[in-house]
Amino acid sequence: MGERRWAQLERFFQPELIELMKAVLEDATAMLPEAKRTSTMKAEIASHILACAAKGERSPTTLKIAALSAVVECTHYSHDISPERRAV
Repeated sequence: MGERRWAQLERFFQPELIELMKAVLEDATAMLPEAKRTSTMKAEIASHILACAAKGERSPTTLKIAALSAVVECTHYSHDISPERRAV
């Protein structure tokens, strides 16, 4: 997320939480293979972090798990192929 978007979040989140979310996003992104570090993937990860934080979560570990669940969801479709489609 760009700095402007982070700045907009200050209306809803405390500055300390924004810094925590940024750090979680950076950590989660760094865990990805370089080819997966796209702006789309980072936006999806950030979305999961924001949703989790909006529900009151403040644990860095829990926020990172939420962040990485975005990666799983984005790539899950390629592993969830029905038997009928596998037969092709």
